[in-house]
Amino acid sequence: MARRDYYEVLGVPRTASAEDIRRAHRRLVRQLHPDVNKAPDAAAQFALVQEAYEVLSEPDKRQRYDQFGHAGAHAADVGGAPGPGTYTWSSVGGAPGAHGADFDEFEVESLFESFFGGRRGPAGGHARPRKHARSTQTVERDLGVDFMTAARGGTQELRLTTPTGKPRTIEVRIPRAAADGTQLRIAKAVSEGGHDVNLVLTVRVQPHPVLRRSPTGGPAAGLDLYVDLPLTIAEATLGAEVPVPTLSGRVELRVPPGSASGRMLRLRNKGLEDDSGAKGDLYAVLKIVPPDGSALSDAEQRTLRDIAARGPNPRDGFYRGVQA
Repeated sequence: MARRDYYEVLGVPRTASAEDIRRAHRRLVRQLHPDVNKAPDAAAQFALVQEAYEVLSEPDKRQRYDQFGHAGAHAADVGGAPGPGTYTWSSVGGAPGAHGADFDEFEVESLFESFFGGRRGPAGGHARPRKHARSTQTVERDLGVDFMTAARGGTQELRLTTPTGKPRTIEVRIPRAAADGTQLRIAKAVSEGGHDVNLVLTVRVQPHPVLRRSPTGGPAAGLDLYVDLPLTIAEATLGAEVPVPTLSGRVELRVPPGSASGRMLRLRNKGLEDDSGAKGDLYAVLKIVPPDGSALSDAEQRTLRDIAARGPNPRDGFYRGVQA
């Protein structure tokens, strides 16, 4: 079962001062002390409050907890620095403008306990580390990748700190046309102290302001790309040459006369290209943007109505089969 966040236990933010933490502790002790609170879970809550205060009231323990989580806070119980299996990871580099690509620092508490054989021995004593044969563990983590890096492929660096404090940088290759949910495996991302850690990264592609990988903005549908293309009434009615954004820059697209909103026009081989060389298409979804009626003069409004009156009623047959 996941352990509760100590700041949450005390009801304070992570930026709380030492005095804020002391006040919160005193308040909760008065509320939850078993001599005062007869609720069935009062004793357990009281013990948890004491445990949280023990860590957050000690500057060194609080610093380790903020960096490594529960495993780091109690690392001193078994010999100082966080034990094997507790790693920090962060994302650096990547394409300019990438966002959402940073990892939160995280703990692998189950590895910590398996390597050290539990935190405490009988009667509150400290368990001695057990000797193990070389072991391999797998850690799964999300990796934020900006849209263009996922589309074109590239590399992204992961900077990690091992349990002994050694900095290490791993270069992760992002395949071309990587979709959201693509998994990347790094074997032996860390090999230290008789323990190997494999890293499995799940790609989380950040949205692009214009391009998308499905008609509706849902999960990626193959190698095709989609873009909404705004048109004026005149462009849609009379036809026009309109620039369309693609992965390789703007391309002129011919919009046929009489194009309706929602029509899709295809640009061949302007979609994604994967590592095998297969290419998708880019679809421009036409979106007619009407003028602001309140900004038109009376004469302009009459002209629009006259033009509309000369054409067919767009709702002819629309109500067929529907009870009046």
